Amino acid sequence: MSVTIDGPAERATRREWIGLLILSIACLIYSMDLSVLFLAMPAIVADLDPSATQLLWINDIYGFMVAGFLVTMGTLGDRIGRRKVLLIGAFFFGAASVFAAFANTASMLIIARALLGIAGATIAPSTLSLVVNLFRDEQERNRAISIWGTAFALGGLIGPLIGGVLLQYFHWGSVFLINVPIMAALLASAPFLLPEYKDENAGRLDLLSVALSLLTVLPVVYGFKKMAAEGFELLQLLPILFGLAIGVVFVKRQKVLEHPMIDLALFRIPAFTASLMVNLAGVFFIFGIFLFQNLFLQLVIGLTPLEAALWSIPSSLVFTVMSFQAWRVTNLLGPVKTVLLGLVVNALGTGLMAVAAWNSSLVGVLGASMIMGLGFVPVILTTTGLIVGTAPPARAGSASAISETSAEFGGALGVAVLGSLGTLFYRFGMQTADLSGLSAANQTAVTSALGTALEVARTTGNEAAPWIVVARESYAGGFALCCALATVTLLLLAVIAARVYARTELDESRIGGH
Repeated sequence: MSVTIDGPAERATRREWIGLLILSIACLIYSMDLSVLFLAMPAIVADLDPSATQLLWINDIYGFMVAGFLVTMGTLGDRIGRRKVLLIGAFFFGAASVFAAFANTASMLIIARALLGIAGATIAPSTLSLVVNLFRDEQERNRAISIWGTAFALGGLIGPLIGGVLLQYFHWGSVFLINVPIMAALLASAPFLLPEYKDENAGRLDLLSVALSLLTVLPVVYGFKKMAAEGFELLQLLPILFGLAIGVVFVKRQKVLEHPMIDLALFRIPAFTASLMVNLAGVFFIFGIFLFQNLFLQLVIGLTPLEAALWSIPSSLVFTVMSFQAWRVTNLLGPVKTVLLGLVVNALGTGLMAVAAWNSSLVGVLGASMIMGLGFVPVILTTTGLIVGTAPPARAGSASAISETSAEFGGALGVAVLGSLGTLFYRFGMQTADLSGLSAANQTAVTSALGTALEVARTTGNEAAPWIVVARESYAGGFALCCALATVTLLLLAVIAARVYARTELDESRIGGH
């Protein structure tokens, strides 16, 4: 959340810049854990033999717990101190990383990832608030916040690369153990480098709202996961309807609380709501498509984890460089044109990705990923400014919290929904495969996911069987379908956003380049 700093504009010393370095590295680790498993999934499948539903939960539970607890941890930090919450979270993040690294069942890994998500939710709001407290000079503060934000983009580059190197030579649990020394360094240095901050006027933490928010999200996602893994049944609608009903209760409670978790009045501002939806959709599709892409490189193209990481460097560099330079595009075109043009470029990238995935083209997929980066980064950074800038100044902090939560939730939801849609397409495609030579148990495993299909092929000596070709084509088809859906949705969003912004008078002095 944003914090107003009173007092003279003192220049930062070496202590503050070292503090920023520690906070940025913590954010980088937090960002890495959203994607670090993409490359490790084949090894996890081979070792832990998770079901299709468990496989999705392993991927998704971290992001969903982050999204569910982000505002909660922000509120808790206001009450007991941001630094204290960050240190508590860092300790449990390190402990949960060790738990995840040595998990010997899929259920244990899911629990460990859930604990990592809860601990990770302390990092984004605490570190941002502490960065603002460290830097009192406006220019230095803007530069520091830019560095803090770029750490998230670097996580997307460094995470898969380091993960690929570790997976080439070590057990998959090593991708979690790299978190431990970073969290240990944070625990050792934070008391000396970081100031404490506590909002004396912060509202009480409403535990019922925390529970209601989680009971809204998790049952809905669970219903979709079951639907994807087992095929549609009426009973699977029950958790979805239960979650939606709890969501209604959550919204009603926010309306009567003096200090709600989510300020619902902000959603009455058209430009705020439009920017939030664009922001959420952008993150939704980018995370879901990147999950497909990383698995596609290994399972369809046949690259090793290290090769997949190395091939992904060019597109990751585009994302990183654009995160530094996107403000130039915003300053040149203005925020609204930047968002609309970015949506069109992003849609072009997803459209090309659909074609490349359908044809199983390595070069096509990586080229399309780079085009997506050119459109995605300016959209996300600019809509973040629009979300905060279109809200009344007195509600800027609440708007910032909603923006952060939306981004985390969008990424987790993208992995869950697009992953489920891809699984459904895969299962549908495998209905045409001839599996008569396999046992009933192996037939079930082969039709559940491509990763398990390849493992069955390896263990049964069927690596050249015709159904392997069908399995790869089915996965590539699901990937292409999700990319085509992204293309249509992003173009539709561009049309809707253009109409909303045209009817809204924006104060661009409050929405500068980032």
